[in-house]
Amino acid sequence: MPVRDGLRRRSAEPVRVAGFDRALVWVTAALLLLGLVMVYSASIALPDNPRFARYSPTHFLVRHAFALGIGFVAALAALQVPIAFWEKWAHVIFVGALALLVVVLLPFVGVAVNGARRWIPLGLMNFQPSELAKLAVAMYAASYMVRRMDAREAFFRAVTPMAIALGVVGVLLLAEPDMGAFLVIATIAMGILFLGGVNGRMFALSVAVLLGSFVLMIVTSPWRAERIFAYLDPWNPAYAQSKAYQLTHSLIAFGRGEVFGQGLGGSVEKLHYLPEAHTDFLMAVIGEELGFVGVLVVIVAFFWLTRRIFAIGRQAIALDRVFAGLLAQGVGIWIGAQAFINIGVNTGLLPTKGLTLPLMSYGGSAILMNLVALAVVLRVDIENRTLMRGGRA
Repeated sequence: MPVRDGLRRRSAEPVRVAGFDRALVWVTAALLLLGLVMVYSASIALPDNPRFARYSPTHFLVRHAFALGIGFVAALAALQVPIAFWEKWAHVIFVGALALLVVVLLPFVGVAVNGARRWIPLGLMNFQPSELAKLAVAMYAASYMVRRMDAREAFFRAVTPMAIALGVVGVLLLAEPDMGAFLVIATIAMGILFLGGVNGRMFALSVAVLLGSFVLMIVTSPWRAERIFAYLDPWNPAYAQSKAYQLTHSLIAFGRGEVFGQGLGGSVEKLHYLPEAHTDFLMAVIGEELGFVGVLVVIVAFFWLTRRIFAIGRQAIALDRVFAGLLAQGVGIWIGAQAFINIGVNTGLLPTKGLTLPLMSYGGSAILMNLVALAVVLRVDIENRTLMRGGRA
């Protein structure tokens, strides 16, 4: 066979996947493993509380490990799906997420915990639609910016439909209520609009309107306003045993941790002093047991992970894959912003919000959707590498 014919035939064959970002996978795995250990440490004493008396010491560990298993299988499945599929069906996924946000509000469907109706019981686990909404909004916003590229400078034409969609999501989330999830979703949507090329001055105006809306919600809601006052003065006796109770005990946990911590399992605050230690305030337990060094390692890991996800998104945009790039960067905004807010709440830099630490806190829905989102980012990276090797995404 002539050499030229052989080269022609080889070039016509599909190029195999040119690897994937192993560092991204290892950092994610490290955060998941540390989260599993810390969830066990933070929850092992909960059965001593009458509220959890019927649970075994490993109850939350087993359920968290089960969620990791489901998330791993779902992530493997998502990794097989081409990004073109997500782009084609982004609007359908968004509508489906909206439907679930409506369903969870139905009294005979949604499960209410501590006055918030956020979960749909599925037998093996409870599913939180707001976690799906974060990924759905990232997909919808990325798809919308690609479809409205020609209208990027005409702000009102480009942004009004997206603003309406975001408003509907906000109304449904605030009805649960889940202001923390709405804050993250709004950040994802606004970040993608900015990265997609919306006019800078008009973008600043939209941010101002959004911030004004949050301020209005706080002013018109006495319990939200009281939470802000408690955040500003947590040691005030009027708040220390009420709205600021979690914050004060979280700060005590960080203070006890000092530089190197009290040692794994040595937390005192998790012994029924700090509520939700295995979910929203897991970072406080990390600070108490692993100290400043442990907290710094977690922060650096999340910073690296967010930065790497953005790099993958930029690479996709450079390859003229705008939807894939904006979607990846939307996931980066999601992981980075939620980690920042959670750590900020734990350390007293931000008012208390009901947000978990991505990849680490106890919560099946959050773990599931975090892993699926990162699998989508990994798929973007795989397709980028394939294209750069001369193949087809």
